[in-house]
Amino acid sequence: MSRFQVETAGKLVDVEYGEGTPRAGELFKLAGLPQKGPERPIAARFGGRLTDLSTPVPLNGPVAAVGKDDPEALSLLRHSVAHIMAEAVVKLFPRAKVAIGPAIEDGFYYDFDNPEPFTEDDLERISKEMEKVVREAQAFSRRELPISEALEHFKSHGEDYKVELIEDLAKNGETKVSFYECGSFTDLCRGPHVPDTSLGAAFKLLSVAGAYWRGDEKRPMLQRIYGTAFFSKKDLQAHLEAVEEAKRRDHRRLGKELDLFSLHDDIGGGLVVWHPKGALLRVLLENFERSEHLRRGYEVVMGPQLLKSDLWRKSGHLDHYRENMYFTEIDGVSYGIKPMNCVGHMFIYRSKLRSFRDLPLRLFELGTVQRHEKSGVLHGLTRVRQFTQDDAHIFCAPGQVLGEIGGVLTFVGDMMEVFGFDFELELSTRPENSIGSDEEWEMATTALRKALEDSGRPFEINAGDGAFYGPKIDVKLKDALNRRWQCATIQCDFTLPERFDLTFVDSDNTRRRPVMLHRTIFGSLERFLGILIEHYAGAFPFWLSPVQARLLTVTQRADEAARLFSWKLKKAGIRAETDLRNEKLGYKIREARNEKIPYVLVLGDKEAERGTVTVRARSGEDLGEMTFEGFLEAVKDEIAPRLREDPEI
Repeated sequence: MSRFQVETAGKLVDVEYGEGTPRAGELFKLAGLPQKGPERPIAARFGGRLTDLSTPVPLNGPVAAVGKDDPEALSLLRHSVAHIMAEAVVKLFPRAKVAIGPAIEDGFYYDFDNPEPFTEDDLERISKEMEKVVREAQAFSRRELPISEALEHFKSHGEDYKVELIEDLAKNGETKVSFYECGSFTDLCRGPHVPDTSLGAAFKLLSVAGAYWRGDEKRPMLQRIYGTAFFSKKDLQAHLEAVEEAKRRDHRRLGKELDLFSLHDDIGGGLVVWHPKGALLRVLLENFERSEHLRRGYEVVMGPQLLKSDLWRKSGHLDHYRENMYFTEIDGVSYGIKPMNCVGHMFIYRSKLRSFRDLPLRLFELGTVQRHEKSGVLHGLTRVRQFTQDDAHIFCAPGQVLGEIGGVLTFVGDMMEVFGFDFELELSTRPENSIGSDEEWEMATTALRKALEDSGRPFEINAGDGAFYGPKIDVKLKDALNRRWQCATIQCDFTLPERFDLTFVDSDNTRRRPVMLHRTIFGSLERFLGILIEHYAGAFPFWLSPVQARLLTVTQRADEAARLFSWKLKKAGIRAETDLRNEKLGYKIREARNEKIPYVLVLGDKEAERGTVTVRARSGEDLGEMTFEGFLEAVKDEIAPRLREDPEI
């Protein structure tokens, strides 16, 4: 008789088991946990690892029951539903070859190589077949095979993609691989999975898209079926409604409707053309950010677009970032188009001898950079090849690092508050592909961690996702739909100052190395504007709206009064325009509302005679008749973004 400990609801329960090694599910049954219904365990966790209920449990350490409310449970379910979908596809389309099918943030996908493209009607057929699989409550069962037998199995079934995956595992030293079976479908998979297919009832297939095998445009183009799944129909419905709202707010659609920007295959993927209103929106954001940096003691600089490749080799980018860069040659000398602004800023720092009295030196640039992104990952404004970063590099003495990081965190908080964003923080630590000594990485990571702790905000550890030259704090803002977006970042770098021999003269007249902080607030302006468009659903706050007020006339007799009122508004700094077309007033009002203009000012004969306007807000509220001075008074609190008067420096 062996004794085991089962952890459930934060409590430990002792369980005795007879001969042999028990499965996790058996221990949960002995512990009195439900075997049916919504409260039953769907997986187990021991040794920090999530696993199936059918996994044998070792004697050492407690085994924890994993229910539907566990943070990893939804991902586990979605991975299992991806297998259910693959089973249905293989049954309906026998010539389809299966590739990979992981869970992703909002659902799952599976890639297939099928001779014919999947259609919307096919998705309906696949869904109905999946429903059959769910009703059958097929068990997910795991088994292992030696590499040679696994290869033979998939070769005999013509599954070329699985064969390639197994061959790669063999090259990495694996001698066995695991399979999962449900019904007639067998898939190469590490697992784990839910106990059976009955848990996958609340699913929805969403779309079909093309995807290159392993993300390589030189490899075959596969068909990717996207779907999502939840533990309840209610949660699924709420998600689908959120998806529809996201479609309504899609910045690509709104960008076209509001005439902000466009993207053209003839120009090239990931290259944005800004139209007048979109360019103005961008300038307004840039001007706001420049002024806030100047208020906080930053100096505005500009660096070149091209730098000799030798400099990128010295910085480490050539060895660690080459695949994301573009190169050209001038007079036989190789140049790299900058993917980042840091190298140019280091040359500004070293342009003269620096003293401890010069530090911290905060250099800010709205720097346009170019990055070689694969076609398959480009997406509107949020993933482009040319973009502008609100990039700053702070050169400081070691004793100033903590205060400077804290100042940046405060700056981020101030700016996010302006737009109504909450945010989460992550500390990303050293990746495998990195430069610098262990000691430098430890100092940099400790500084970032201490600043996060001092901020009082919770944070997560994102192991191994730091920049190649230093650890970083990543800021993930939450928009109006509670979606997470990576924007601001703070990176602590002891390495590049060493490589570029940056020094300052300390108070004891000795030469010392500064610490270099790389940081952004919005990150890519293109990406941030895409997020803003969706966050506001195109209805920007008054201070950021390209057109703040539109004057509409009821008859031609009011045209001259409208022109005069518009001129006075512009002179007062209000971005106003007139609509003097011979159209019905209702039509012109609807058009202005569709264009998300904050205020519509209507002038008929009465208003023209009195020198007034009748004001309608974007919400549809009628604010009544106002004089010019009255309107200015009504909008005075909306003219500028609200920020603290005395920012921390």
